Amino acid sequence: MTESALEIIAAFVFALALVHTFSAPVFLRLAHRSKRHGGLLHLLGEVEVVFGFWAAILLILMALAASSSTALAYAESRNYTEPAFVFVVMVIAASLPVLTAVMRVVEHVARKLPVRDQTAKAWLCLALVPLAGSLVTEPAAMTIAAMMLAPQVFHRDMPERLKYLALGVLFVNISIGGTLTSYAAPPVLMVASTWGWDSAFMFTTFGWKAALAVLLNATLVTMLLRPYLRSGDVMSMKKTAEPMSPVVIAVHLVFLAAVVLSAHHPIIFLGLFLFFIGYTQAYKTHQSPLIIKEALLVGFFLAGLVVLGGMQQWWLQPIVSGLEPKVLFVGALALTAITDNAALTYLGSLINGISSQAQYMLVAGAVAGGGLTVIANAPNPAGVALLRGSFANGSVSMLGLLYGALVPTVIAAAFLFFL
Repeated sequence: MTESALEIIAAFVFALALVHTFSAPVFLRLAHRSKRHGGLLHLLGEVEVVFGFWAAILLILMALAASSSTALAYAESRNYTEPAFVFVVMVIAASLPVLTAVMRVVEHVARKLPVRDQTAKAWLCLALVPLAGSLVTEPAAMTIAAMMLAPQVFHRDMPERLKYLALGVLFVNISIGGTLTSYAAPPVLMVASTWGWDSAFMFTTFGWKAALAVLLNATLVTMLLRPYLRSGDVMSMKKTAEPMSPVVIAVHLVFLAAVVLSAHHPIIFLGLFLFFIGYTQAYKTHQSPLIIKEALLVGFFLAGLVVLGGMQQWWLQPIVSGLEPKVLFVGALALTAITDNAALTYLGSLINGISSQAQYMLVAGAVAGGGLTVIANAPNPAGVALLRGSFANGSVSMLGLLYGALVPTVIAAAFLFFL
């Protein structure tokens, strides 16, 4: 079979995966009604499983249509560094000592703000933590913010529509909050070395605009959430046998920093992760259960996206290369909703002679649209995995997320486009 035929098959499978993503709640409802196949339907209703499932289907179809060696060669040609990194950084960032350290900082800053503690903490988790993603990477910021917001915002008494608005703001703010440096946001990382963008360039060109949008988004949603906010925090939900040791906190933070610094070297950060697992076993009294299952599901999702997205270049790149800069901004914003924004900017980096204005518009549109869907930005599946239990039927509706992210996306797009 010709390469073009395989690409058409891959595009068809990718479209089916998108439809499956938006219809995941339907599978969960069917799972509750079926006694015989409930387990399978529930599995297919997990958003994190969708792209891994369809990636497997694609490889099977490739093996049948071409050959098993073709399918195997394609699977082995993909770069799985990002899924592996997200898995590792999620587990470490969600560990109790790291959460304790961040919560102490948030509580200290909250006491300085002229509002009640619940309001200040929620605002800081939606503003300060996403901006901190520029230092600790977006996946780590998403994990920390989701864990800290869960008892404050995503509880049973919070109206469902406000949960989706808060989730949309979190996703958008994480996506644009990582643009203050050149290494933290996946869509920026894909082009930084090719286009010569360093952290100073990112801050002066993107960062300050993104920071203003993050602060406005966080302020507006916190005002709406304020009547329903709870004072509980993640620390009250995780009890340890003895007070948290400052040494243990420091060691965990060193592990997190070392993994972030080695983000492009899987052999190193996976080795560090194994040492981290050993350390948590040695000091169990200072730990809570690690989120291995949730992180594995997110890694599985992203690996599936890598496999499926790798064969979409034939139709995506002509669209990206054929648009004028201002139209490219809108195009990137829209395309990000149906494909990973890092994949989109990577395709842009392959275009010869792309103007500096087009470079800016492509990346700006990609990061502005990073909260619209679960696949729009690599950290989003982490947020869904950690918070989905707070939503009706234990699942995040993709349409609900889309509606919740519209207003913060418009705000982010306006700041990045007009300033």
